[in-house]
Amino acid sequence: MHLVEGVAHVESVEAFVEELERVATTHDATVQAFDARYVVDREHLERAVELATRERERGEAIVRDEGVEVLLYAAGRRQIHRALEMGISEGACPVVVVVVGGDERAAVAAVENLLDQKETLGECDSERVRSFFEVSDRELEATAGTLADVVHERVAMLVVER
Repeated sequence: MHLVEGVAHVESVEAFVEELERVATTHDATVQAFDARYVVDREHLERAVELATRERERGEAIVRDEGVEVLLYAAGRRQIHRALEMGISEGACPVVVVVVGGDERAAVAAVENLLDQKETLGECDSERVRSFFEVSDRELEATAGTLADVVHERVAMLVVER
């Protein structure tokens, strides 16, 4: 798995997603973009990829598309329309793109050509993340962990919530 960070200048979400799909098809890879403001850290996406891959190998996939499967795990929910909120948006959007499988090196290079290179991990929007994952003040106060720990738990719990 590789992560590509940067800023995407998106005029049309549909056109940008189609370009990512071309990269995925050309290089036989899974390519999924995330709005970096929703990603708490690298582990968030690593765990989503790990769980999505494991469940697909077990024949327990939620959806057919591997990229959407990773998106659902990263979002900690089964509803595609809700998970898509973590995706890219029009305008200048800080992104993290997951590239898994196939010719990863070539796919990463192709994705890098679509972005202005910039570190985006570690700059999540805490309020946006808390709202998306429905993390209350009370929940944060009750845990010994951090917001990232709570999000990691949400990702892991999707397997349990069948």
